[in-house]
Amino acid sequence: IFFYNCTISTARCCVKLSVHPSRGLMDEKFTVLVQNVLPGFQLTVYAFYKCEGGYSWEAFAHYTASATGAVNVSEDPSRGGTYSGVEPMGLMWSLRPVPGSKSGLRMRKMNVQTPMEVTISVYQGHLTEGFVDQVPLAAVVVERWYMAPGVRRIPITEGGLTATLFLPSGPGPFPGLLDLWGGGGKLVEYRAALLASHGIAAMALDYLTPQITKETGKMVDYEYFEAAYRVLEQHPQILGSRIAMLGLSFGTSVTLRMAVYSQVIKLRCAVCISGSHVQPIDGSHLFVFSLLSFFSNADKTRFNEEQHVIWRDLLMPIPTDASLKVDVGRLRCPLLLVVGEDDQNWPSYESAMDMKEMMQRAGNEHLLTVLSYPNAGHLIEPPFTPSARAIMVLWGGEPVAHSVAQEDSWRKTLVFLRVNLYGGSQPGAAASSHL
Repeated sequence: IFFYNCTISTARCCVKLSVHPSRGLMDEKFTVLVQNVLPGFQLTVYAFYKCEGGYSWEAFAHYTASATGAVNVSEDPSRGGTYSGVEPMGLMWSLRPVPGSKSGLRMRKMNVQTPMEVTISVYQGHLTEGFVDQVPLAAVVVERWYMAPGVRRIPITEGGLTATLFLPSGPGPFPGLLDLWGGGGKLVEYRAALLASHGIAAMALDYLTPQITKETGKMVDYEYFEAAYRVLEQHPQILGSRIAMLGLSFGTSVTLRMAVYSQVIKLRCAVCISGSHVQPIDGSHLFVFSLLSFFSNADKTRFNEEQHVIWRDLLMPIPTDASLKVDVGRLRCPLLLVVGEDDQNWPSYESAMDMKEMMQRAGNEHLLTVLSYPNAGHLIEPPFTPSARAIMVLWGGEPVAHSVAQEDSWRKTLVFLRVNLYGGSQPGAAASSHL
């Protein structure tokens, strides 16, 4: 026993911890390797991140060293912690607020021009708490970026827009994409920055809380999205005939409506994540956000045991009235639908199935691709982003399944965009950019 303890006490100077690559894109995997420990040695690999809002996040996993005195997180199973089993990127996607944090936190990178700095540490034994009171055997700081080297960030205010354009590295011209988030509002840039890191000029657009709405008190109309499209179309480094839209949640409603009915927006393809085609088409509605009040029925609002609001039933059952749905049978560009089957915020799976039936009847089903993920929730983000099951509203999703959905759908979304925007040739940009 004494010899074992002495060995552990001196292990700190011998343990080797490496993370490769230590600097990379947010959607790029890394390998965590612990070496120079005793065979059978029990250790905890710990990840710590302090976000821009000042809140701290952590993830950890328990491992047992191999006969060669090593642990490879990409190959060896975790015996417990914030994830179990072989999960190469579990230290990222299972990050959670440290104990004692306020409830309802969601991890979002606000300044994409700086990296997400995560400290990876190794501790003796299988710990579950008190990490700040322990001295690690070894530690490494890794950087995860949304902006690859050479990507340019350009604020856009012309035409009354509140937007940010990200141009890939190189002279171009590049295909373009209009990036719409959901009902939370604000200008969210990190997905657009990551898309630009993969060769697509992407514009993040604030359409719920833009400056023009703050000044006038009025929600923007559909001309606002057409103005954003024109900025992309007329930009000298963007291929005006190769523009896509990507919408999440409420952004899906806007994307589908503009793709089908706009006389200005001519999309090469569209990606819709966790949303619906159900919305009032006729009438004087200026903006799709009004659909919630249009369909709201207090009897259809439910709460789970933690008193999180469940909204998915507001649009259920999917209406048969054609005036209450975007006529996707008129769609003339490829459409990718990404849905989580445990989405508790929107009936995204049921909407996808209804859209599939509508397109089958119209004869344009060949344009549709559906990626449907069992046990995934509403907020399907780029890979390795910690899942947010509920923030006041229940979004749903089981962590491991949701992580799988995020990784798989992102990879397939990039392929879908490259095929339809580049058509096999990629002038001015590489298929992907690594740091």
